[in-house]
Amino acid sequence: MKKKKLEELNRLSTEAYLNSEKLDVVIVVDNLRSGLNVGSIFRTTDCFKLQKIILCGVSPRPPHKEITKSAIGATHTVEWAYEESSKEAVSKLKNLGYTIIGIEQTSNSTTFRDYQFKERVAIVLGNEVDGISNDVLPLLDDALELEQYGTKHSFNVSVCAGIVLYEISKQLRSS
Repeated sequence: MKKKKLEELNRLSTEAYLNSEKLDVVIVVDNLRSGLNVGSIFRTTDCFKLQKIILCGVSPRPPHKEITKSAIGATHTVEWAYEESSKEAVSKLKNLGYTIIGIEQTSNSTTFRDYQFKERVAIVLGNEVDGISNDVLPLLDDALELEQYGTKHSFNVSVCAGIVLYEISKQLRSS
């Protein structure tokens, strides 16, 4: 066994990626504080060829140093926008026909394990400490909770994004 060289991975060029079809999945980043988390979400979004990221509120924006460090170039391939208000961003997506899914522990959340994703979905990821903004919660069509078995009450938001976006990509590409 040996590791593959970069040229053996057959990855798309930036130009080919930009012109390729993406899954109609939008990620709403609701007031994240860490540029490293935001950059990781950019990189994951690129890996799964998803439509777009909307950065909201206090979330740092490219070319922020920490985003650049963890995104490793994904800010040049992933479409992104900034909205001051997470509530406004989610409302606009809802009006465009997106199903709005928050990854949050709520009184109405269901387990992530059995959820069946459909295209034209927006995934809302909340602040590292406070989660999804309270004014966004009523706009959610569904709230999903990731099962956990240890002592911590939540995953790091970028780890959570990786788990959720992997499953969405897997489901939508196999249907």
